[in-house]
Amino acid sequence: MSDQEWIQQLMNADNEDINLSDKQRKILEAAIDTFSEKGYAASSTSEIAKKAGVAEGTIFRHYKTKKELLLSIVTPTMGKFVAPFFIKSFAKEVFDNEYEHYEDFLRTVAKNRLEFVKKNFPVLKIFIQEIAFHDELREPYQKLVIEHIYPKFKKVIEHFQEKGEITNLSPSAIMRMTASSIMSYILPRVILFPSHDWDDEKEIDQIVQFVMYGLSGNQK
Repeated sequence: MSDQEWIQQLMNADNEDINLSDKQRKILEAAIDTFSEKGYAASSTSEIAKKAGVAEGTIFRHYKTKKELLLSIVTPTMGKFVAPFFIKSFAKEVFDNEYEHYEDFLRTVAKNRLEFVKKNFPVLKIFIQEIAFHDELREPYQKLVIEHIYPKFKKVIEHFQEKGEITNLSPSAIMRMTASSIMSYILPRVILFPSHDWDDEKEIDQIVQFVMYGLSGNQK
């Protein structure tokens, strides 16, 4: 997905009318490209302006600081883009289904999140790079997970614990193990070695086997 397509999708994410001028769109496209490539700290507004084909002063007429420009990209993404797609699509495609086994659930989660990251990589890369340094980025994400993802995930885990499929660790611990195992593949796959000849089906299957081995509670 190109930056222009991504921004268009972002602006239409919740059917609200958001009017951006052509210059604002060009600034956002250039900022996404620059922040994604170089990181926030190493990027300059003059570089963004040059890439957008506008005067640097034009940026500061729309965004008072470079941080405001960053937040104008990522914060709406959390509220308008990630929230609808992370929650609605995630809930509909993952949590609203019934699974015979926990490993079936794991496989669905892994495939769903891999496709999500691949599709929305430019802005998610910025988010990953900057979340540790800006409370304004971290707090909406924490709220999103706590309110909408945690209860659904917990319910799935408790269901398979009651069936005796997975060990009786706390649901929070199982979530962390599950999520970290999946992300340990997705991040190298998309960020570190994107040109590598990955076999996603095989890799996801190995992740599922690894997690299930750890959660089965049958090791001697």
